[in-house]
Amino acid sequence: MFAAAIWDRTERRLYLVRDRLGEKPLYYGWAGRTLVFGSELHALRKHPDFEQAIDPAAVASLMRFGYVPTPGSIYRNVWKLPPGSILSIDLRNGMPSELPAPEAYWSPCENTHDDDRSVSDQATDDSGRGWVDRLERLLTDVVREQVVADVPLGAFLSGGIDSSAIVALMQAVSSTRVKTYTIGFTEPRFDEAPYARDIARHLGTDHTEWYVTEQMALDVVPRLGHVYDEPFADSSQIPTLLVCQLARRHVTVSLSGDGGDEIFGGYTRYKVFQRAAQLRRLLPGPLKGAAANTLSALSNVFPLSQRWRRRADAAISLLSARDDIAAYARLMSSGRRQAELLRDPRELPCIFDGVPADPSLPLLRRLMLTDVQSYLPDDILVKVDRAAMSTSLETRAPFLDHRVVEFANRLPLNCLERGGESKWVLRELLHRHVPRALTDRPKMGFGIPLAAWMRGALRDWCEAKLSPAALDDAGLFRIDAVQRLWSQHLSGQLDASVELWPLLMFQEWKSAQSVVSEPLRSA
Repeated sequence: MFAAAIWDRTERRLYLVRDRLGEKPLYYGWAGRTLVFGSELHALRKHPDFEQAIDPAAVASLMRFGYVPTPGSIYRNVWKLPPGSILSIDLRNGMPSELPAPEAYWSPCENTHDDDRSVSDQATDDSGRGWVDRLERLLTDVVREQVVADVPLGAFLSGGIDSSAIVALMQAVSSTRVKTYTIGFTEPRFDEAPYARDIARHLGTDHTEWYVTEQMALDVVPRLGHVYDEPFADSSQIPTLLVCQLARRHVTVSLSGDGGDEIFGGYTRYKVFQRAAQLRRLLPGPLKGAAANTLSALSNVFPLSQRWRRRADAAISLLSARDDIAAYARLMSSGRRQAELLRDPRELPCIFDGVPADPSLPLLRRLMLTDVQSYLPDDILVKVDRAAMSTSLETRAPFLDHRVVEFANRLPLNCLERGGESKWVLRELLHRHVPRALTDRPKMGFGIPLAAWMRGALRDWCEAKLSPAALDDAGLFRIDAVQRLWSQHLSGQLDASVELWPLLMFQEWKSAQSVVSEPLRSA
């Protein structure tokens, strides 16, 4: 992982370069007529000519996705260098008036194959054991490399497939008990700690767990605007920061299972979307638009429960999108209600606006590649990197070694999905170390009881951030719409935590960074 600036004194050329998967950030842009760059936005803000001009399109994207997608940033005239890219700036004739476009030196798309093209590379047996053997050898080598450290080292353990596989291999190559760390919740439907505890006991790790309370969340939330120096709104940032704090009490480096879902096809949404896409293709093009318009009109006329409203929104998004990836992008967010909260709902361009992968690839591959190039670097890795850095903890992700990613891209589809199971090849590897009974369960994710917390311990904080005065100061939101949605959430009429959390995080960030908005008074 790296983000680097290299100055060639002989050629008078500046190179900005970012690691292949985007584990580390690199911002660049203008402060007046000066080029500024750094791995943190607050470093750019230190320049006396830097203008903290918020981009309303970035706020719209934040409201939709929970993050500002690459290559944009929350500020005008500042960008994020895409993962696997290099920006080369020729300064022989002074600073150019316009910067060149970054160029990719590595792309997951170039190393991806469908079943037909990977047949010659398949293991000789049909059982898939050869693929499991090869993955175990490769991943063990990577883990062995990453546990080399001259400081105390441990691992996050959620009890899921990804982190359990990493910890199992760590323990296999270690002569001492691996230190593992888990966050738990008193609410059973969010609590994975018992599963992690069982796996830690089986593997013999030195295990520590910490249960999160509402008060702990209340203590953490005011720090988030400083930890994330660009507004960020994946609510699992709260337990992520807490597990980093927990681990840092004992270790300086922690390994994680980040990237496993994206490169081995583990998200439940992949299965759901593939079924939905099959239905979408049954309708001719003109009928899709007509059906979407009709459904939209009916959903606005007839009262619907929150559950059915979201299902209707999902169906409308699916039917009205121009292609599968655009439909997937819409289903990654509930964008209609967020748009209603904004004075200007126009968003930044991002990867979803282009073709992220060879359209001849199977749909599952295209969904995975889309996430590898967007959700992974802009959400997952931002969440973990900023939380870890704020606690002086270094994180390492073995799945994001480019050799593992390139290997996963060569896997035949039946090693990703088999017998109704996702991540088949990784599950089989894990089951060589951990009994199936400890891991075969529905995927939980890293969710938190945010809706209840917003009505409880976080209510006063939410009220302050969503007050008419605070919203008017931002100048970006429709005050009546926000207040109405907040009232509906408080009453229990609906759960608006998904829609309101990005707004709350923007307000917290704006306050923490002392940013003065340029209100859209004419919007």
